[in-house]
Amino acid sequence: MDVRAIDVHTHVEVGRNGQSSLSPALLGASEDYFKAHGHRQPSIAETADYYRSRNMRAVVFTVDAEHATGHPRIANEEIAEDCAAHGDVLIPFASVDPYKGKAGVREAHRLVEEHGVRGFKFHPSIQGFAPDDRMAFPLYEAIEELGAVALFHTGQTGIGAGVRGGGGIRLKYSNPMLVDDVAVDFPDLRIILAHPSFPWQDEALAVATHKEHVYIDLSGWSPKYFPPQLVRYANSLLQDKVLFGSDYPVITPDRWLADFDKLEIKDSVRPKILKNNAARLLNLEDPK
Repeated sequence: MDVRAIDVHTHVEVGRNGQSSLSPALLGASEDYFKAHGHRQPSIAETADYYRSRNMRAVVFTVDAEHATGHPRIANEEIAEDCAAHGDVLIPFASVDPYKGKAGVREAHRLVEEHGVRGFKFHPSIQGFAPDDRMAFPLYEAIEELGAVALFHTGQTGIGAGVRGGGGIRLKYSNPMLVDDVAVDFPDLRIILAHPSFPWQDEALAVATHKEHVYIDLSGWSPKYFPPQLVRYANSLLQDKVLFGSDYPVITPDRWLADFDKLEIKDSVRPKILKNNAARLLNLEDPK
């Protein structure tokens, strides 16, 4: 397959047994936020078929927020195994709740060394922790040592939006400046700041410009709504550090790419954003 793009941000919303990745209240709030009522929750096999038919590859993950939400996660091993069955298309990431301490560190090692996981997703607002909390440092140290990627949700979230008290979710934990501290203390850790980081877009651009191994993915927003400074930096200073991501299934790559085609992005930069930067970051030497 001649890969046209690598989507670095897709979600597993339902497990093999039908278990949802979030509680009904939080998932419903997300659907309201994205105006995605009735969207299907595809299986990993269906996700693979979707991306294969479009000559794309995709990073796949869930979010482990058991401590803060009490909702059981979808097993990382399940996701990794199902991705391995579609290794031509899917790239497995995992999610380990930082509150799991030493058990989480052991799990991270096992997932990379035995299951081929390439990165870890953090959602500080849902998981209820500040990224610069030293509680999470042993987990970051393991991810850095393993050569994996740490992907942090940043900015506003549709999860909990409109629910009483935001469902207990605190937006402040997703300020990208908190990840700047992580990039200082773990200088070889490869980090992705997920999403246009409203209301902290300038902070995200500053961190990615200043820290060698910090990238930005463009998921969660239609490109027609991107802040102008994000487009400007993607076209210039950060052209080697910006990544295509959709937020599938709530935003499809079809919609995202159609709007991206209308942005004033240099012809020399488009392939970097859509594929080449991710291929380099994920050590995909031949992303075909």
